[in-house]
Amino acid sequence: MSDLRPVTVITGASAGIGVALARIFASNGHALALVARREDRLQKLADEIAATGAAKPLVIAADLAVPGAAQRIGAALAAQGAEPQYIVNNAGFGLVGLASSRDREEQLAMIDLNVRALTDLSLAFIASLARHKGGILNVGSMAGFLPGPGMAVYYATKAYVLSFSEALHSELKPRGIRVTVLCPGPVPTEFAERAGAGSGGLAPGILTQSVETVAAAGYHGLMRGQRVVVPGLVNKLIVFFIRIVPRRILLKAVDSRQSRRRSAPST
Repeated sequence: MSDLRPVTVITGASAGIGVALARIFASNGHALALVARREDRLQKLADEIAATGAAKPLVIAADLAVPGAAQRIGAALAAQGAEPQYIVNNAGFGLVGLASSRDREEQLAMIDLNVRALTDLSLAFIASLARHKGGILNVGSMAGFLPGPGMAVYYATKAYVLSFSEALHSELKPRGIRVTVLCPGPVPTEFAERAGAGSGGLAPGILTQSVETVAAAGYHGLMRGQRVVVPGLVNKLIVFFIRIVPRRILLKAVDSRQSRRRSAPST
């Protein structure tokens, strides 16, 4: 047994889905550790959560793209008398544009964050997750079910997140650890701006859901031990058809959508 108190570690907690996840975990009685680069935003969120009567979250300012982030997070938690019960890997970003035209270093940095850091954090705390019968929530995307010309590297990273999380779900279940991958469609956050999608967004509005809806679906799916969570009926139907439609047709459909975005005038 450990004398360290269990906490839920949420990465990318300074904006968007990460903020909504922090709020729903806190409202359900979980002690939190918030992780992101922007410490001022984390402190503001920690104060907001504390004002509701919940325990004030720990704040860990960290750049997950730098190797060794999991070790540094573990040390920071231990110094505060805490260890992970749940790991929520929400940090990540995307880039719109042809892989051959985008900056190569920026695309490799995306792989470092979306894939390497997520894998590192998913595996670094297995012992404490098992002690506290906790789990891992990895934030993927509907993009993980598709080939992605026009966002090739991003789609590939989310395909990895989906595959890796499903495998971990099977591997860790006998140890009492839940693993869920959350695969939302487009969500109105800073993601599209960071990706370079412009004012047109990343997908039709019918697929879009709020950060609160997505976070709630992810939280309850994890607590129920679901393997994959796709929020929204329309999005569930699309994922079903993605699984049966020939790959060549999906490629053409995604390529056509991305081509229209690249040719659309900016506003």
